[in-house]
Amino acid sequence: MQTAAKPFMLLATTARRLLITGLLLPIAACSDSQSVSPEPSASASSYRADVALSWLNLQLKLVRTTLAGPVNIFGRPFGYSGIAGYEAILPGIPNATSLGRQLNGLNGLPVADKTLAYNWALSANASLAAINRSLFANASAANKATIDSLEAANVVTYQAGANAEAQARSIDFGKRVAAAVFAWSATDGFDNTTAYTPPTGPGMWVPTAPAFAPAGFPYWGNNRTLVPNSGAGADPGPPLAYSAAPGSPFYAMAQEVYDVSQNLTAEQRAIALFWNDLPNGRNFTAPGHWISILTQVLAREQPSLDKALTAYAKVGISMSDAGISCFKTKYTYNVLRPISYVRGELGHPTWLSLIPAPNFPDYSATHATLSGAAAEALTSLFGPNYAFTDQNYVQFGLGSRSYTSFEQAGAEAGISRLYGGIHYRPSCEKGGAQGKKVAQNINAALSLH
Repeated sequence: MQTAAKPFMLLATTARRLLITGLLLPIAACSDSQSVSPEPSASASSYRADVALSWLNLQLKLVRTTLAGPVNIFGRPFGYSGIAGYEAILPGIPNATSLGRQLNGLNGLPVADKTLAYNWALSANASLAAINRSLFANASAANKATIDSLEAANVVTYQAGANAEAQARSIDFGKRVAAAVFAWSATDGFDNTTAYTPPTGPGMWVPTAPAFAPAGFPYWGNNRTLVPNSGAGADPGPPLAYSAAPGSPFYAMAQEVYDVSQNLTAEQRAIALFWNDLPNGRNFTAPGHWISILTQVLAREQPSLDKALTAYAKVGISMSDAGISCFKTKYTYNVLRPISYVRGELGHPTWLSLIPAPNFPDYSATHATLSGAAAEALTSLFGPNYAFTDQNYVQFGLGSRSYTSFEQAGAEAGISRLYGGIHYRPSCEKGGAQGKKVAQNINAALSLH
């Protein structure tokens, strides 16, 4: 995997100090030497990344504006879409190995006819359109129409240079790839609706104010991972032993959350809100925030189509599997949230955290775990010292934040949950390490272009 990452790192070396353009800004034009639609069956590297970027941007909108549910949370849609996009152009990547031979039970992928011509941009477009229609079947009518419009617009852009037969063949191949990936996705366990009764006792999670919602996604940790054994060695181990005794380590850990909440600096508050990812009904989520960062990086770097879809797949797979690892930990240890301890044992019965606590156990922190995974995946692609400015929330009036590396951004995303009052510090720190380990396992296991 390290060898596969080198082209990205070499490209990134010359741009480490450049600011990344905002999510909604137009994509920069590619060089004249890279035409919109090369001759059919030219290498996928001959195509520019615009088609991938167009679907990344639309998928971010779909995640923000579609009713949240098990189909489109915790990085899942980005993982499956990344796989579908990558496999749709795989025959156009010399010496590449199909993910069907590497992922967990992915069978039945179609095979392109090597004797015939394909347009890989059209194939990727068809695959990403089809997988998003399936993953976001509950999208609004307006969003479904936008999917149709984007697919049609990309066909017009990329059909030049391909005869009608090659166009039809390429689109059909992309659709068949998406159908196979979506059929596989439906068997990962995401839709487990078995009734769940949380364990009870001292230190166990209970529903929290203000919504007091029942435990969410209790079986997510049992989902099939995309990469076999991606969670090996990632579990952070048992949390601190519960104690209500003043002066105990657990008491001190909860006291820190309360003390921080009462003395938030302007910077800490800004960090908490910047990484909240659920303010004002935006429903962006941590995976969406990191995919936005990837989109900003790709818009600046303008890699070829194969490089863009490789990055899409790698970051999506890493976050999806990190989410499974995280929820396995959550429901193994069932640690109560800080608000429950602060209101009870610390004697502040009306205290509320800056950010409302989600309806699942504290340990480990989801934001930290997913951010650790995404940061590690991006580091493997673009290098350890890639400086960037994240303009993800400029459009929403929250400004931008600058980082010297993806790892620094991941650490900030993790600690933001302490500043928000919804996680203990060890849950943030160990969650970040957990996600990083999952991504490292994926880096070692997968052969991606």
